[in-house]
Amino acid sequence: MPLLEVKELKKIYTTRFGGNKVEALRNVNFSVEEGEYVAIMGESGSGKTTLLNILATVDRPTSGEVILNGKNITGIKEGELAKFRREHLGFVYQDFNLLDTFSLEDNIYLPLVLAGKKYPDASMKLKELAERLGIYKLLKKYPYEVSGGQKQRAAVARAMITKPEILLADEPTGALDSKSTGDLLTVFSDLHDEGQTILMVTHSVRAASHADRVLFIKDGEIFHELYRGNLTNDDMYRRISESLTVLLAGGEVHE
Repeated sequence: MPLLEVKELKKIYTTRFGGNKVEALRNVNFSVEEGEYVAIMGESGSGKTTLLNILATVDRPTSGEVILNGKNITGIKEGELAKFRREHLGFVYQDFNLLDTFSLEDNIYLPLVLAGKKYPDASMKLKELAERLGIYKLLKKYPYEVSGGQKQRAAVARAMITKPEILLADEPTGALDSKSTGDLLTVFSDLHDEGQTILMVTHSVRAASHADRVLFIKDGEIFHELYRGNLTNDDMYRRISESLTVLLAGGEVHE
């Protein structure tokens, strides 16, 4: 059974003035296997961020189901959502979402503190993650004292410290320079090699070329998908670029 199943997902927004309805998602169906690395791509307004927000339980669909490890997460009660996110989901954002009044160490600890975990267990997990991500010597520093790449690696550590079933990333390389982007993509590839399931929304062809599979969204629907198979990252980069060119031109992608 897939780790994540999205079934007949639809999202309709009603505008504040005039009552016009906007269909952000319609009939979205896909699944993600445990340990798979999936990228979602599409133009601004295509529905990819709405989809990610629903998967992250920060928005609810108009209809359809999102099933994570056998549980329909669209039916979770409002008062239980924060606990569910802490226990099952990890998040990495474009703008890092670190607290400037907390050191990197305290930012990474935060999900465990909120979950009521004991300090010795948390300390061991943090040390292991920080060493793997190359930020161990920076843990006492504050976010404004380190680079964007270092902040993003701290954000990855915070997302991973609870050992989430799925890591959700929203444009994780969007605020990074080329070198930091490369470093972060290496981190994601390493996590994937260790069995972490990753679902990433991105505009970056370079970032998407590291994934096992790329889903292309257009006008609120899954329009095309591209599987890695035996392709190299360079091959994936070329295939993704070709697919985007055709999609943006309004054509159909042929394998």
